[in-house]
Amino acid sequence: MGVRQATSAFGRSASRALSVALTALFAALYAGLVVALPFISFQVFQVRVADALLPLAIPFGWPAILGFTIGCFAGNFAGIMAGIPASGVLVDACGGAAANFLGCYLAHRLAGSSTDKRRLLAATFVITAVLTAIVGTYLPLILGLPIWLGWTGIFLGSLVAVNVLGYPLLLAVLRLRLDRLTPLRGIP
Repeated sequence: MGVRQATSAFGRSASRALSVALTALFAALYAGLVVALPFISFQVFQVRVADALLPLAIPFGWPAILGFTIGCFAGNFAGIMAGIPASGVLVDACGGAAANFLGCYLAHRLAGSSTDKRRLLAATFVITAVLTAIVGTYLPLILGLPIWLGWTGIFLGSLVAVNVLGYPLLLAVLRLRLDRLTPLRGIP
């Protein structure tokens, strides 16, 4: 193996290690915020502060998409502390993780590497719509409430978390060029 090949192989290995580290960091941040704030992270009317991180999937790609999916799955087990019935916690963990995955993936695909603020804002609304459709449908079923109440509550909370808090966070990350930390934008 030549020097050039060895350097290239080492670079790929280091890039993968950084991607795994970023995935773990995003998962820990998301789960930590959910567990630290259980009384505003669950129920039909919620402002899940951790969801403000979801727009970061746009510039960070797969490490963020996978991290927020894993973090949601792990963090949603704290729902027991907030009064979610034990039988519904697994549904919430799986359903919330699926919503985070789909919302982040679609937002990342929609915005791509764009820095156009309108396109970035539209991508954050995609996340809000996906969370509203998925979580707003199953959560009221778990809690025995009408679906329209779930859609309304999750939409309002997601609007605050993802669009009011998360969109400015996304712009700040892009302005500071922190997204340059991501070595891999494709599927790991």
